[in-house]
Amino acid sequence: MTQPLHVAVLMGGWSSERAVSLVSGEGVATACESLGHRVTRIDMGRDVALRLAEAKPDIVFNALHGTPGEDGTVQGMLDLMGLQYTHSGLATSVIAIDKQLTKQALVPHGIRMPAGRVVTSASLFEGDPLPRPYVLKPVNEGSSVGVAIVTDTGNHGHPIGRDVEGPWRHFDTLLAEPFIKGRELTTAVLGDRALGVTELVPKSGFYDFDAKYTDGMTTHVCPAQIPDAIAAACMTMAVEAHRLLGCRGTSRSDFRWDEEAGEAGLFLLEVNTQPGMTPLSLVPEQAKLIGMSYEALVQAIIDEALA
Repeated sequence: MTQPLHVAVLMGGWSSERAVSLVSGEGVATACESLGHRVTRIDMGRDVALRLAEAKPDIVFNALHGTPGEDGTVQGMLDLMGLQYTHSGLATSVIAIDKQLTKQALVPHGIRMPAGRVVTSASLFEGDPLPRPYVLKPVNEGSSVGVAIVTDTGNHGHPIGRDVEGPWRHFDTLLAEPFIKGRELTTAVLGDRALGVTELVPKSGFYDFDAKYTDGMTTHVCPAQIPDAIAAACMTMAVEAHRLLGCRGTSRSDFRWDEEAGEAGLFLLEVNTQPGMTPLSLVPEQAKLIGMSYEALVQAIIDEALA
């Protein structure tokens, strides 16, 4: 029998991923209640520290996505308050939310990631930073928010037009990376164990925010129908990235694989330290693959945080 706890579930907030976080948080809260825990649901506002101080929980389950719940801000607050919480700590969160810092932490240790550089949005209106096709993405957003693929046949123009919709209209700086053709793969890690590999096949376009969180827009092939060597490489790289970054609880590593290049065509794109816990989310799906229920996954994340 699980020792009953008072769990505060932090969810919502004001990031671009608020709606997803609310679904994740409600799923976690319901699971905690079914496990016998007492739950306080907190839709994070500016008074979050006061509400946590009043609640006095045994543990905070961080179900926030994006800033400020995934970038070290909330982690620092919880550290100052002396509260135990799930998922990664302050330093890991600061590094992992920043795609360029993540490269600097992982590439020297042999983790293959696309070469890229940070550019100002204003410079894009003068010319391309890389040969087309290339990808532009915010340096520190998750869930494919604000990602654009710039191609010769795209409608962004030569150079990109100032008045054309894209991340350059919403962010002062962006990360430019070569576009890696091929397949979208993802691997969840729980503790020190990779759970599996899923291939994500969007019905149209690429695996963007809508494709991730709209039922029916993406097919999850779980386990991915890929060679054993590629699956093993995904899991090895995901566990190593989790370890090198100092992740706790769960993380999810996203990959692109150019199958024509074999294992040399496998690239880690990013590491998510606050992966989703919605009904469409990949971590619960991979946990189920190894016989772990949603409730058992939630309890395992709590147990690691308390340990």
